[in-house]
Amino acid sequence: MATISQFLGRTRGVNRLHSTDLFSYLYLILGTILMFGPMLWLVLSSFKSSAEIIKFPPRFLPYQQVMVDVDGYADPLPLFDVQIDGLSRQLVQIDLDGATATMIEPTNPSNTYSVRVEDRIPVETISFRFDNYVEGVQSFNFPLYFFNSVIVTVAATLLTLFVNSLAAFALSKYQFRARQSIFLVMLSTLMVPLSVILVPVFLVITQIGWNNNLLGVIIPAAATPTGVFLLRQYMLTIPDELIEAARIEGASEWRIYAQIILPLARPALAVLTIFSVMWRWNDFLWPLIVLSRSELFTLQIGLNSFQGELNVQWHLLLAITVVSLLPITVVFAFLQKYITTGIATTGMK
Repeated sequence: MATISQFLGRTRGVNRLHSTDLFSYLYLILGTILMFGPMLWLVLSSFKSSAEIIKFPPRFLPYQQVMVDVDGYADPLPLFDVQIDGLSRQLVQIDLDGATATMIEPTNPSNTYSVRVEDRIPVETISFRFDNYVEGVQSFNFPLYFFNSVIVTVAATLLTLFVNSLAAFALSKYQFRARQSIFLVMLSTLMVPLSVILVPVFLVITQIGWNNNLLGVIIPAAATPTGVFLLRQYMLTIPDELIEAARIEGASEWRIYAQIILPLARPALAVLTIFSVMWRWNDFLWPLIVLSRSELFTLQIGLNSFQGELNVQWHLLLAITVVSLLPITVVFAFLQKYITTGIATTGMK
């Protein structure tokens, strides 16, 4: 903790803040708000009621009106601050007729007041509705959709790491004709929009019988030009002498790949793992096209069930969205230490 405070307290000026220090702190604070503000808003909104979410102007914290039990009434009644004869009182509402509300005192229900709607202010308190998560999980087949998402994400990520690392190994450590041309052609596919290849890939998937099959979601995205580029650039930093020494000792190419290249490329593999998990877990469009049977739906498609014809259950949708982000957060927490190393050394040779 002392190290963090010392780091944050460092200034360019001697015992005082320099103008560049003020600019740096302002820039970092603004960047933090822009990056984590929407996520914090999402988490806090997941604890709100449906009425509170659509309330305008929107409020940052989840509020709920105070309800009071009153003798003679089966259900709790909403509590309001009301101005009567210049005095502020707390009354509960028992009836609403147009612009006039019928209200009583909680401790003396026999006293009845007729109050204009605009003269009453709801008494509210900060309240986190954890029931949103329970109701959200129970409102659709969450375990099945979660299991399908895990299967797709894990299988696709492992396949992506295997295929991309093999391609990167060949493009970085083997000398053959047109090697650079193949690499450039592969990178050029990054400029092809996804919408251009959706129909051809879907036709291929349908032709081989992978429509309405999790293989149709896992296999097509196995090879990614981004992954090949990331791993190839990192593998270029591995000395060729290590590979030549292994060949002299009689090691096969598969053994060199498995026992030398992969262990040394762990930082880049960790970065690609994070990217792949994010891509596969959050993918919505392609699974929506390939899968039409509900028992094969992933979690992202399952979230679409909260959108009805006339309304959207935002309080449940936001709660399940937060739950769906937890696996990515866990993966990032375990592998984040490799991100800086993997990306920083990608362009070095």
